[in-house]
Amino acid sequence: MKEELKELMKAKKGFICDMDGVIYHGNRLLPGVIEFVNWLYAEDKNFLFLTNSSERSPIELKEKLNRLGLEIDESHFYTSALATAKFLKDQCPGGSAYVIGEPGLLNALYDAGITMNNVNPDYVIVGETHNYNYASILQAVKLIQKGAKLIGTNPDLTGPTEEGVIPACRAFVAPIELVTGKEAYYIGKPNPLMMRTGIKRLGVHSEDTVIIGDRMDTDIVAGIESGLTTFLVLSGVSTHETVDNFPYRPDYILTGIDEIVSVLELR
Repeated sequence: MKEELKELMKAKKGFICDMDGVIYHGNRLLPGVIEFVNWLYAEDKNFLFLTNSSERSPIELKEKLNRLGLEIDESHFYTSALATAKFLKDQCPGGSAYVIGEPGLLNALYDAGITMNNVNPDYVIVGETHNYNYASILQAVKLIQKGAKLIGTNPDLTGPTEEGVIPACRAFVAPIELVTGKEAYYIGKPNPLMMRTGIKRLGVHSEDTVIIGDRMDTDIVAGIESGLTTFLVLSGVSTHETVDNFPYRPDYILTGIDEIVSVLELR
């Protein structure tokens, strides 16, 4: 299988990579990532980091990776915050929103012409945040009961960090859904809205593209539904045991980016 995988990697023109659980855990870069990114540049591959996290902007992601020892231009990042902002701009130009989230989400919405409104917004938008509290839940519930539509930037229930698994966007949305009886519309992977834009930005046909992710329920199903070759890495959320819980399978299951580096004989 090693030679088959090596030839496949060399033949593919485009690579879409998740970030949390694939590239890093929190502020710790995972083994093999530097060598893999250097290979992408050396082989002139098209690549895009497609993350469901809405917390940071592309320039903040660039700076984070720079601090971890990787030089990557901000054009190589696409986030669920950008996808959410694009969706709202298309659906409700000049609309307004009450937002529970971090600067990466707020700035994307501002850039798309969406204004902040805690009185009568068109939308309540929830993303990852370090400031989630009871008051914000109450406000969100009140506004949805008055007619605002509920949007989640992504459907991730948990996320991997260097300290273990923590709650993610869907966990923050869940209490609001339960109280209001309204289901959120989730923008991030595996939503085709985000995948189509990501593939378009990559500039490579789907059959020539690999997606590398750590989640069966977002990365892998998104890749399957988009016609990409799918690599599940076990360095994040999904495990060998949880793979069997799904009616679909990835094309390849690897321990992490370090196994890709080994297959490519970069060490």
